Amino acid sequence: MCSPEESSLLRLEEVFSATLARINSLVLQPLVTGAPEPSDPRGRECLRLLQQLHKSSQCLWEVTEESLHSLRERLLHPDSKGLESLLLLRDADRVLQVYLEYIQSYTNCVVVQAFQKAGKRKSEYWRGQRKMLRQILSDVISEGTAGPVLAQALCQPLTHHVQKYVHLLLSLGDTVGECHPARKLVVHAATLFGSLQSFLRQALGQAEATQALWSTLSSRLRPVLCTPAHRLLQDSRDIPVTVSPLRAERVLLFDDALILLQGHHVHTFDLKLVWLDPGQDRNTFHVLTPEEEFSFCTKDPEDRVVWQWNVTQAVCQALRGKKDFPVLGARGLDSPEPPTCRCATYTFCREGRLCQATYEGEWCQGRPHGKGTLKWPDGQNHVGYFRQGLEHGFGICLVPQAAEDKFDCYKCHWREGSMCGYGICEYSTDEVYKGYFQEGLRHGFGVLESPLQAPHSYKYTGHWERDQRSGYGIGEDGDRGERYIGMWQADLHHGPGVVVTQAGICYQGSFQADKIVGSGVLLSEDDSLYEGTFTRDLTLMGKGKVTFPNGFTLEGSFGSGMGRGLQTQGVLDTAALPPDPSSTRKRQLGQGAFPVESRWQGVYNPFQDFVRAGCPQDLQESLLGFHVQSSRELRKSQEYLCCERTHPEDSKNRIEDILEELLQHRQPDMLQPYLKKALGSALHPLGKLLRTLMLTFQATYAGVGANKHLQGLAQEEVKQHAQELWAAYRALLQVALQRKGQAPEEEEDVETRDLHVHGVVLPLVLPSFYPELFTLYLLLHEREDGLYSQGIVNLSLFSDTKLLEFLDVQKHLWPLKDLTLTTNQRYSLVRDKCFLSATECLQKIITTVDPREKLQVLERTYGEIEATVSRVLGREHKLPMDDLLPLLIYVVSFLRIQHLGAEIHLIRDMMDPVHAGGLYDFLLTALESCYEHIQKEDMRLHHLPSRWNPRESW
Repeated sequence: MCSPEESSLLRLEEVFSATLARINSLVLQPLVTGAPEPSDPRGRECLRLLQQLHKSSQCLWEVTEESLHSLRERLLHPDSKGLESLLLLRDADRVLQVYLEYIQSYTNCVVVQAFQKAGKRKSEYWRGQRKMLRQILSDVISEGTAGPVLAQALCQPLTHHVQKYVHLLLSLGDTVGECHPARKLVVHAATLFGSLQSFLRQALGQAEATQALWSTLSSRLRPVLCTPAHRLLQDSRDIPVTVSPLRAERVLLFDDALILLQGHHVHTFDLKLVWLDPGQDRNTFHVLTPEEEFSFCTKDPEDRVVWQWNVTQAVCQALRGKKDFPVLGARGLDSPEPPTCRCATYTFCREGRLCQATYEGEWCQGRPHGKGTLKWPDGQNHVGYFRQGLEHGFGICLVPQAAEDKFDCYKCHWREGSMCGYGICEYSTDEVYKGYFQEGLRHGFGVLESPLQAPHSYKYTGHWERDQRSGYGIGEDGDRGERYIGMWQADLHHGPGVVVTQAGICYQGSFQADKIVGSGVLLSEDDSLYEGTFTRDLTLMGKGKVTFPNGFTLEGSFGSGMGRGLQTQGVLDTAALPPDPSSTRKRQLGQGAFPVESRWQGVYNPFQDFVRAGCPQDLQESLLGFHVQSSRELRKSQEYLCCERTHPEDSKNRIEDILEELLQHRQPDMLQPYLKKALGSALHPLGKLLRTLMLTFQATYAGVGANKHLQGLAQEEVKQHAQELWAAYRALLQVALQRKGQAPEEEEDVETRDLHVHGVVLPLVLPSFYPELFTLYLLLHEREDGLYSQGIVNLSLFSDTKLLEFLDVQKHLWPLKDLTLTTNQRYSLVRDKCFLSATECLQKIITTVDPREKLQVLERTYGEIEATVSRVLGREHKLPMDDLLPLLIYVVSFLRIQHLGAEIHLIRDMMDPVHAGGLYDFLLTALESCYEHIQKEDMRLHHLPSRWNPRESW
């Protein structure tokens, strides 16, 4: 059964629907049609607003008709249609939104005086419609102009209708029991329309106050400020306020902007970018904006509270993007505080580096703070992180160049507005720099490389000081086909340096401003040695001495004549004995000129700074570098302003997790596996450090740098890197202990440190440098390996038994009987190959790069030889050197290991010093003797030396 309140709602909706229909046809329709479009911008704006009001009124009529239909259905079928079927209850939020849109459209027209302007255009028409308007309005219409009458006709029915809505919904709520299923819907609708009634009063009051404001402004200011969106909230003429240091004559607070008037000048501040600081003075509060800071001061503390409350509420509304609904509490109550950090867009106007730049992103206290994008009109932009108005943290900056569609792209870390830390820069010239910056300049370690197809290709890997190559570095000149290794100053070779050419020439000297000064050393590809002075283009000039490979020497003065080649005046000595190969062919350059511990401090220093700072997560990338694929598309379009520097699955590689894992793997049995994993990870600090060291190693010794005279330089560098990586691990360990509040570990003595460096770290890092390092060993020992290979060929002409006889192996040691032999040993006799198990064992020496594992292979080979002999003799037998050496030569000759000399020397150089004088040392010495004897021309080894008993000395 329907209640009397529902019947009253039906009648109310019928009356309101009819009124809206008359308003649309007799008032709004004539306002927006029939007359030509105004020629002035203000008139066109008013017409647009009236058209929007007509559209909103039509929507309001349609929703009223829907509500009316639901009420009629309810009254006709009360048993099947419950209260919840009424549109006003089941869809109260949608109905409310239609009312709000009408109120917004209406008040926009009020603000710009659209009704007054429309009334003037059709004054005769409105005088004839006065009777109709009187029917619409409940109050008596005074004899006034058409504008106010139109405004009243379009607002009064709505005001009365909402008022009656609230009354009837409240009454309906009183008749519905607490357990009624529609109880919540009725209460909700009554609450909404009660709030709408308060909101309507506030909106009308603000619109009328804003309309009245325009008449108080000068004709210059009125067009600037009079916009439909403005709603006046506070005027300094009502509550006086003094603004300093701007000294504004008048302050206007709108719902979207704070306006300061100074004569004909208007200072407009977007409320989304206004922050309030209460200050200490009871009469004063401070206002912060992106480019201005000023204070509001009132005579009375109460006035200051009013201004501050109104500004705060306006800021909150502006950030939400809509007016408060329901209306906030009465003035004087605490208003909600606007967030300190917020997102907004602003274009800077004042002179300075940000002039005309637009920033879109996060703000805090009037400054860009957080993630955002800064764009200039000329195409320059910066996307990344900001702090207190300056670029700070990772960012990508595009700087347009003169050439069309050409940009310099900086993917770097920034500090207080300047590039500082690691970055990757791709220049419009197609050059790429990867390295460190300081105060916006390349500073520290970095790599600058031009594309290979460039007219003058080059690459520099080394240290920079204030945008110039200075300190130790490697420069590769593609045009000259040479590589410079040494010291730089102000982009020039300056100090000791070594130059290696593609032709195999290698020279060392002292440079000053790119010129060779003083005497130097020049080594040619045929191993001729020149010591003296020469020019940059390798012309011998001045006093010097040439030592030829055959031992002849030429000492005197050298020069060059026009078209006559090299001229000399000196003494040629042909009586000298052939020189020791190590004095010329194996001469090493650079070792004394560049102390190994100081070569790559530019790589180690950022890591040390990171550790000294306590390994903070936010500095990890800027100090240790990030790894990202270079994208040329980044420079071609501003759409690609993002850079994924880590992988989502690697989020576990936070420094906290890294340090925690490090503490869990300190035990000796867990240390090496952990370090292997850490050094193999591109995101672990130790892994990042190793990859940078690999880059420097390849830049120095690969390609043109693969010169035998640099082997010593490379070998000591690898050992130094292993030592530095162990120190880096120890430094991380101390930070991890400190974070846990545990006591730091004691400082290691030199012996303990060397034990860990050679026993733990060097085997792990050697594979990273092995290709370039082993190539240098191959080149250095190429001649000996050639003689060795020829010796192997000669020995391969013998059969097993003939070779054993040739090598003077005692016959009672020959494995000719298979009574006690293993399967492999018996199989070897069938195939006419003795000591097959030892041969197969020794072959594994080339399957690993770890010197310790190579020595272990050698030890097992010795064991296999001795075991075979013991089985032949039928008793345990310890081989003396006299017996071991020919048997080892026999095994090596059948194995035919290539480049055995390079292998032996690399093992000797990289062997852990703890093995000196022990079993491994003895076995390696035996292999060296074997290698040397195979090189001998006559291959008759009847008098093999016996220096040691194999079981002594360890």
